[in-house]
Amino acid sequence: MSKSDDLFKRREAIISKGVGYFTWGATAVSGEGAVIRDADSRELLDFASGIGVTSAGHCPEPVVKAIQAQAAELLHACIHVATYEPYVALCEKLAELFPHGDATKVFLTNTGAEAVENAIKIARQATKRPAIICFSEGFHGRTLLALSVTSKVGYKTHCGPFAPEIYRLPFPNQFKYGDGLSTEAFIKRELNRFRQALVNTVSPDQVAAVLIEPIQGEGGFVPAPAEYLQGLRKICDEYGILMILDEVQSGFGRAGKWAAYQYSDITPDLSTWAKAMGGGLPIAAVVGKAEVMDACAPGTLGGTYGGNPVSCTAALANIAYLEDQKLIERSAALGEVIQARFRSIQERCGLVADVRGFGAMQAMEFCHNRDPLRPAGEVVKEILTGCLDDGLLAISAGAHGNIIRTLPPLTISDEQLEQALSILEKRILQHASS
Repeated sequence: MSKSDDLFKRREAIISKGVGYFTWGATAVSGEGAVIRDADSRELLDFASGIGVTSAGHCPEPVVKAIQAQAAELLHACIHVATYEPYVALCEKLAELFPHGDATKVFLTNTGAEAVENAIKIARQATKRPAIICFSEGFHGRTLLALSVTSKVGYKTHCGPFAPEIYRLPFPNQFKYGDGLSTEAFIKRELNRFRQALVNTVSPDQVAAVLIEPIQGEGGFVPAPAEYLQGLRKICDEYGILMILDEVQSGFGRAGKWAAYQYSDITPDLSTWAKAMGGGLPIAAVVGKAEVMDACAPGTLGGTYGGNPVSCTAALANIAYLEDQKLIERSAALGEVIQARFRSIQERCGLVADVRGFGAMQAMEFCHNRDPLRPAGEVVKEILTGCLDDGLLAISAGAHGNIIRTLPPLTISDEQLEQALSILEKRILQHASS
């Protein structure tokens, strides 16, 4: 028995079955750049980045050194007890990167789910309204309020009752819901659908916020059309509804810009961040317009570990590394190569129904006969298992697991990228010809 198989058997014996996994046998002992070494000392090209976390690569030297130095100085203090410089400095940097209007303020948490929960709390306090409008296929976390706004029912089995005053509309996914309309007609219809929801589903004077991912993560890397987000911004302004953009998976260069919402030339009232922010350490944030953030009563935001000094230091060093190495620009260049390869594969494989994404955040959706109503999740599972056998660690997305998504470290070399894409292409075309 391999060491990886042995580790998995130990996992099954002690870890709750509720903690799922993508592919049997994938293990990790160490990582460097775009490579993970598993329990059997086998090198794997990483196309997952721990679900979009290690965008700056595994263990970049400046980040590791910053973590080591901070750990020797202060491991914990709690921002409610004593103020420390790394917390303040990180908030300042996030406000610089993501200005929300004339004045911006920031609150740090541990996870993306916490950030979403707190963004909703902030919006409700600021507006004195209860309702939240969210979207199908959206993923915002697995804690109870975050799970309430998450769409995927497989994550919600016997977890209810869920939080009230949550209203869900179809995400503007033209591939799935386009009905043959032109892009312009589709966006017009979906914005009208939203306006109708304010008439026949929930009154706008009861809606605190709209929560949407500019590019869906777990939902399958589906970008919301820029014109849709712009129209949604106008509707929110019209009715005093706050716009919350969830950038947990799409932020910090993953989609080819610091923020995916920058493609739409809009400014949210609140936004949520995590994953690639900390370079591997747990940290997240809510960024928002100062007047919205300051509407919260003292004591209503917080937590013992939020904005831990080591995590803050890691995030600052990680952001500096992304800047110094020009990895945001690298993401855009990687995306061009990946998408071109995916479209070439699509031409030769009738199972690839759609190719989409921005920057290094690219996806292929697999459907039988390219029919959106016939997802081919079983095919994707076989392909990814084969990829692991060939030395590529990649993961799926979507409610049916029928989408292959790319989340490589942005430090991946051209040669490593070519090797990874060749493995993926080989496994897809082998299946298509069988």
